[in-house]
Amino acid sequence: MKAKLSFVFILCALVSFNAFAQETKIKDHRTKPNLYYLEESEVANSLNLLPPPPAANSILFLYDKAQYDWGKLQRDTPRGDQAAQDARVDGNGVPFAFSEAFGVEISQEKTPEIHKLVINMREDAGDLATRHAKNHYMRVRPFSFFKEMTCNPEQQQELSTNGSYPSGHTSIGWATALVLSEVNPDRQNEILKRGFEMGQSRVICGYHFQSDVDAARIVASAVVARLHANEAFMTQLKKAKAEFAKLQKAGAVKASNRK
Repeated sequence: MKAKLSFVFILCALVSFNAFAQETKIKDHRTKPNLYYLEESEVANSLNLLPPPPAANSILFLYDKAQYDWGKLQRDTPRGDQAAQDARVDGNGVPFAFSEAFGVEISQEKTPEIHKLVINMREDAGDLATRHAKNHYMRVRPFSFFKEMTCNPEQQQELSTNGSYPSGHTSIGWATALVLSEVNPDRQNEILKRGFEMGQSRVICGYHFQSDVDAARIVASAVVARLHANEAFMTQLKKAKAEFAKLQKAGAVKASNRK
């Protein structure tokens, strides 16, 4: 009897361990539904989609180096100040970072449906869209490659432990810009400009090479296209558009600067 109980206990322990291992390995909608709409297998594989990052002895890398030098020149300017602010925007701060461009504050309190739309897609863009290429190449970030400081040294240690290509922050910014432009097409110029700037801020700060940023915009566009085939995303997008229409009708949305 004791032998049987011991066997059952060991079997249960093994099953629990395997279940735990499976759960910790899976990181997508199955384990974190509040941060993802998609499963890993549903997203275009960035390793297959993108070319390898430029080799250090290539002509393409000379462009990366030129853009890195350009970025350092911006740091003591108003554009550099913006880049430093962008560097401190975490995942939860992305909606607010787009508020001015969007024409109304995006927050859980004032625009809950739009806020939920943006928050829930951020890791589809920042993680799933970039995961395979980032993990495969583990490209050294420019500040480590050139052994220089960034615009925000407090993040250097953390960032030096993961790959630079493609840029996850850029992918989040560009994907967010594409989706918000669909919610408020009248301000697409302002929204897309803001999304583009968030990527260039990564170059200015020395966190990413230009090729990391350019590649991120490709995978971000791909994941947004895939999100439009996801029922939960489309349902939330519809709610966000309805919420925006009410705000617009109430005159709460800043008009576009377009003539």
